[in-house]
Amino acid sequence: MQPYKQTRPAGLEPFSDDRSRYGAELVRALPPCDVVNLHWVAGFVDYTTFFRTVPRRVPIVWRLSDQQPFTGGCHYNEGCDRYTTACGACPQLGSQNEHDLSRQIWIRKRDALAAVPPGRLHIVALNRWMATEVRRSSLFGQLPVHIIPNGLDTTVFMPYDQAYARATLGLPQQAHIVLFVAMSVNNRRKGFAELTAALAGMRDEPNLLLVSIGRNPPPITTAIAHHPLGVINDDTRLALVYSAADLFVIPSLQDNMPGTVLEALACGTPVVGFDTGGISELVRPGQTGWLAPVGDVDALRAAIQRLLNNPDERLYMSRQCRAIALAEYRQDLQAQRYLELYHQITTDCVSAT
Repeated sequence: MQPYKQTRPAGLEPFSDDRSRYGAELVRALPPCDVVNLHWVAGFVDYTTFFRTVPRRVPIVWRLSDQQPFTGGCHYNEGCDRYTTACGACPQLGSQNEHDLSRQIWIRKRDALAAVPPGRLHIVALNRWMATEVRRSSLFGQLPVHIIPNGLDTTVFMPYDQAYARATLGLPQQAHIVLFVAMSVNNRRKGFAELTAALAGMRDEPNLLLVSIGRNPPPITTAIAHHPLGVINDDTRLALVYSAADLFVIPSLQDNMPGTVLEALACGTPVVGFDTGGISELVRPGQTGWLAPVGDVDALRAAIQRLLNNPDERLYMSRQCRAIALAEYRQDLQAQRYLELYHQITTDCVSAT
């Protein structure tokens, strides 16, 4: 990455190589197993050595947290479709060279995947959006894809009485509370600039209070009241925060399946966000919240105001949020879906031999 430090645009997340200093050590450390399940592997799994040294009889399931496994290094493509061919001239590197680092990574990934026998590598997408992106990609397009959403513990993330939650957290009872969660607001993909622009047009909204969770208090330059809670590592306390809010806003310009949205749904908190990625499947207009066109600040503001000013609608959506979380996103459902996939692919492997 050193040659691109001066050319990379600001506000981007990491750009990840396919190589790792661990080499083949990871495979040597694996215990005997029937299935290998990969998750977020950047900087940990060395593609070339991993796919060539994992026992050929062992199927691999790869759950995708983002797009990086099938791109030349970016974790979200941000509108660039070069991953559908062979990358190169990467806008996230600030490069115009067709044979830049992104093309080199793409070639190494292609060659590493060529060593994988047919039917041995299975991709798990968390939603239809990611499944579509996988099928569009030049690296993963021919691999079997299964959709298994993330789940969460709905006995921990559950609704609490709003008055009780606010009293416990020291938040005002009469406030109209909008919740925002992000560990860092420096990543432009998180959409904090769009959120602040939306809130800037709500100065006259009575009792409006932005509550935020994250490593550093986000810089609020408008006259909106702001109550930063910092980092919260206790899930029960986090559920109290969601319960204290009137709505949760996720202004991401691109995202996969944000855990924060799942947490909000399980706590019965309606969600407002942009119509992008997996957010579009979690936020169901009129049921669990409202969506705005990506980047449309005015529409985002209107959706926030609509929910704040319609308590009956919020109550209906709150019940829908919890019901959908229980029906579709419980942790035990996620586990069962993986068990069914493991059984299917191990049976297929035995039949193939």
